[in-house]
Amino acid sequence: MNKVIITCAVTGAIHTPSMSPHLPVTTDEIAEAALGAAEAGAAIVHLHARDPATGRPSQDPELFRRFLPTIAAGSDVVINITTGGSPVQTLKERLAPALHFAPELASLNMGSMNFGLYEMLNRFKTFRHDWEEPYLRNSDDLVFRNSFRDIEYILRSCADAGTRFELECYDTSHLYTAAHFLDRGLLQAPLFIQSVFGLRGGAGAHYEDVMMMRRTADRLFGQDYLWSVLGAGRNQMPVAALSLATGGNVRVGIEDSLWDGPGRLARSNADQVRRIRTIIEALSLEVATPDEARRMLRLKGASQTRVGA
Repeated sequence: MNKVIITCAVTGAIHTPSMSPHLPVTTDEIAEAALGAAEAGAAIVHLHARDPATGRPSQDPELFRRFLPTIAAGSDVVINITTGGSPVQTLKERLAPALHFAPELASLNMGSMNFGLYEMLNRFKTFRHDWEEPYLRNSDDLVFRNSFRDIEYILRSCADAGTRFELECYDTSHLYTAAHFLDRGLLQAPLFIQSVFGLRGGAGAHYEDVMMMRRTADRLFGQDYLWSVLGAGRNQMPVAALSLATGGNVRVGIEDSLWDGPGRLARSNADQVRRIRTIIEALSLEVATPDEARRMLRLKGASQTRVGA
């Protein structure tokens, strides 16, 4: 039976605290959300941190230290630490927690892009914190920088620790960038390609966009990769279903979508994991355990990290 890896992105840097009362913000909330997602069936949890007082995205390793040991003690889930952080953070800020904790997995954006969040202002009108509305409004002039030099710096910085990568590809050009670094020996197979759909500035979420990304990845990487998808906002479940129907893996979570149905906020990350698990099992597929995901992705194992320290 085919095994499907579910990744759950717990809080992220896109949404602001005013958009949902269910967005994990404090370190206790992030730990609880990650453990709930793992219990529901996520093999991997993709983790950001936030300033507990303001909800602003933060890459301060001390904040990660307040929830990583709790997650590691409470579950065997694979811990995946972002190096994307937020588009407004410096490269060294973004990389700091992955360097400090040497996780099994870290996310890595495979190219620069316009990163437009300003359309969220059409839905959300009131905010609790003074940074939220300007952050969204000014994103019409926001470029998320991930240059070739930046990517190489992250890859070389994490090499000695044996951290592997969730390669976030927002367009087909990012797949070619992944192939470039594979050719240079800075990435090793099997690649974990996380294709992203539905964010303004990246690939659309039409089924032709999804399949174009899949066909390109198949041509570039053959048997040397595992494919996963995330659909932003209302695209989350339709894009995930397309991936499942074509032998791929899935990412869900409140980082990517606040919703658990039309007009209905997800009350937890576990809600979204359970929903996609229902689709997986209806297709006669089986959810991969964390240890199965480790074998599929050739991860070094939790004992080789510092997340529990």
